[in-house]
Amino acid sequence: MYKNLEEHNRLVNKYLKIFFVVALYWCTSILTVFVNKHLLSSDTVNLGAPLFMSWFQCVISTIICYTACRLSRKYPSVITFPDGNPLEIDTFRKILPLSVLYTLMIGANNLSLHNVTVAFYYIGRSLTTVFSVVLSWLLLRQRTSFKCMLCCGAIVVGFWLGVDQESLTEVFSWRGTVYGVLSSLALAMYSIQTKKSLSYVNQEVWLLSYYNNLYSTILFLPLIILNGELETIITYPHMWAAWFWAAMTLSGICGFAIGFVTALEIQVTSPLTHNISGTAKACAQTVIATQYYHDVRSALWWTSNVVVLVASAAYTRVKQLEMLRHHQQRNAAPQKA
Repeated sequence: MYKNLEEHNRLVNKYLKIFFVVALYWCTSILTVFVNKHLLSSDTVNLGAPLFMSWFQCVISTIICYTACRLSRKYPSVITFPDGNPLEIDTFRKILPLSVLYTLMIGANNLSLHNVTVAFYYIGRSLTTVFSVVLSWLLLRQRTSFKCMLCCGAIVVGFWLGVDQESLTEVFSWRGTVYGVLSSLALAMYSIQTKKSLSYVNQEVWLLSYYNNLYSTILFLPLIILNGELETIITYPHMWAAWFWAAMTLSGICGFAIGFVTALEIQVTSPLTHNISGTAKACAQTVIATQYYHDVRSALWWTSNVVVLVASAAYTRVKQLEMLRHHQQRNAAPQKA
C-alpha cells in the first residue's frame, strides 16, 4: 500500500509539474503578444518601428545569454550554460544561414503584428504547418500521408475564409497578412535548418539561441534603415522616457522567456504535445483579444478560426499516430528476424 501511495504521489507531482509548465508557457506567450502589440500600435506608446523593437529584443536576449555564459564559468555549481565563442569565423559561417532565417522570422512576425489585430494574428500566421509539409518534400524529399494533406488543405481553407472575413472589417491589412504568411514560411524553413545547425553546436539549444540573437543584432541594422524606421526612431517623442525603455526591456525579457518556456514545455511533455498546447493557446489568445479590444466578429470569422484550430490539432494527432505506428513496426522487425 505504501508503494502504491508513493507511486500515486509521484504521478500527482508529475502532472502538477506539467500543468504549471504548460500554464507558464500560455501566460508567457500571450503576454509577449500583447506587450509587443501595445508597444507597436497603442495610443500611448505607438512606436511604429517593429524592426527596431525586434532588434532590441535580440539585444536583450544576447545580454542575458552572455551573462549566463560568464556566470556559468565563474559559478559552475550554481548555473550551467554551454561554452562557445560566437566570434569564431567558422562558427559564424555555419550558423549565419540559420540566423538570416531567424531574423526574417522575427522581423516578419512583428511587422505582421504591427499591421493586424491580435485576434487575427493567429490566422495570419496559420500556414506554418502547410509550409513545413511543402518544404519537407521539396528540400528533404519526405513524403506526407494523405490524411496529413487533408488536414493541410483544411488549414488553407480556414486561412482563406479568415482573410475573406477579415477583409470586410475596417482594420484589415493586406500588408500585415502578407507579412504573416512570410513569417510562417520563415518559421517553417527555420525549423528545418535548425536540425542541421544544432549539429554544429553539439545539440546545445541555448548556445544556438545565443549565436542567433547576437548575429541578428547585426542583421537587423540594415533592415531597419531599409524599412525607413531610422527617422521614426529619431523623431519618436518618448525615446528618452524611462517608462518607454522599461516597456521595451519587458518586451525583450518576454522574447527571451518564450524561448525558455517553450524548451521547458517540450522537455516535460513532448514536441507534439507542445504543438497541441500551442494550438489551444492560440484559441484562448483569440478569445481574450476579442474581449480586451472589444472586437465584434461574424460567425464565419469564428468558423475560420475553428477550422484552422481543429485542422492543426488533427494534423498533430495524425502525425503522432504515424510516429507511434512507425516506432512499433521498427521494434517488431528484429523480433520477426
